[in-house]
Amino acid sequence: MSSEALVVVPTYNEGHNISRLLAHLMGLKEQVDVLVIDDGSPDGTAEKVKKAQDKYDDRIYLIEREGKLGLGTAYVRGFQYALSKKYLYICEMDADFSHDPSDVVRLIHEVKAGHTDVAIGSRYAEGISIINWPLSRLILSYCANIYARTITGLPVFDTTAGFKCIRREVLETISLERIKSNGYAFQIELHFRAWKAGFRLKEVSIVFREREEGVSKMSKAIVREAIWRVWALKFRSLFRAL
Repeated sequence: MSSEALVVVPTYNEGHNISRLLAHLMGLKEQVDVLVIDDGSPDGTAEKVKKAQDKYDDRIYLIEREGKLGLGTAYVRGFQYALSKKYLYICEMDADFSHDPSDVVRLIHEVKAGHTDVAIGSRYAEGISIINWPLSRLILSYCANIYARTITGLPVFDTTAGFKCIRREVLETISLERIKSNGYAFQIELHFRAWKAGFRLKEVSIVFREREEGVSKMSKAIVREAIWRVWALKFRSLFRAL
């Protein structure tokens, strides 16, 4: 541990992106450590992370898992690692440059400065800030966020945002082992649990860019999970503790 902040990056077949992403993160003006959680990528993603570890001593860490175990379990594993290593600020982001690595600094600053407990890199905080998405996907995402916000009451526009910085006290409080969502619904559940526990959420406007390399992980199963999971969260919050 060489920094107060850890960036957790789940990967599956991100060999085209990971080396460049790690170089960007290592060069930020706010020093961060990085934990890559790779789900057995057959394209050699983990091997490229190991090469980066040789260059950036004690700032890059790797957890290798066998098979595609899902986004949610990857983040939970990463958060547990961060807590065990006493990091104060834990970030999550995609590996495909949909999220600008330089925005990590802005998100950390919002939490460090005491402005919020969870700083969310939002695509919808100031209109729509998405580049190179087809109209069909843009409409699906926008409507899905309205749907999730309406049912859960979450006070954020981008409920499914996967780019954020979290104060460690949030993760210590929300019972990570009880999180059941594993796709994009994981982000909704994380925000919902933090909000219901009394923590502050703040959206920070970012520009989201469609990946240039690799293949999107979106699937029908992920969409179905998000549709029913928000109702489960709402009902559980009404009738018993999360």
